[in-house]
Amino acid sequence: MSEPLPVVRLFSRNDCHLCDVAKGRIRSAGRRVPFRLEIVDIDADADLVARYNDRVPVVHVNGEEVFAYRVNERVLVRKLKSLSIRLRRGHGRG
Repeated sequence: MSEPLPVVRLFSRNDCHLCDVAKGRIRSAGRRVPFRLEIVDIDADADLVARYNDRVPVVHVNGEEVFAYRVNERVLVRKLKSLSIRLRRGHGRG
């Protein structure tokens, strides 16, 4: 059975420079600690547009919002490492 992985969900939209920067930083973090990445186009869902419209990119890690506008790669790696340890120990969301 494989180890559970943290889930990073990026709420984004097309033609968003900050979203592109965030994707790059998230993918760079993924070279140091494994996780599952989900990219959500907010423009495909009116409720998400209402919630996040001018705040994108927004990043959730296992359901917790951790970044809006800018991603700090060092903070993301630290959070993912800590969460990975808790998930391996069976402590769920983190």
